[in-house]
Amino acid sequence: MKSALLRWGGLVAVTALAVALFAGLRVQESIQALRVRHQRIRQLQVENADLKKEIESRRQRVRELRDSRSQQELEMRRERKMLRENEKSVVTPGPVEPSTR
Repeated sequence: MKSALLRWGGLVAVTALAVALFAGLRVQESIQALRVRHQRIRQLQVENADLKKEIESRRQRVRELRDSRSQQELEMRRERKMLRENEKSVVTPGPVEPSTR
């Protein structure tokens, strides 16, 4: 009777140890996965903040163009490369590339 009880107790202990070891390994994997997810979330939050700033600056630019006649004129002249009378445009050469010899 004692030996049967001892065998069952040993079997239960080995099984419990195996389950605990398996669970411990799974916990480590889960912790690592959570760290990766947290890092990705932080990265997306930073990207969202940058996009919000960009959107706000574009909205501000649209407001300026909508409300200011002079801003509208400047924008149209820049897009169409137009000059007023008595204005001159100076074109400079681009950067000189080093010769390859």
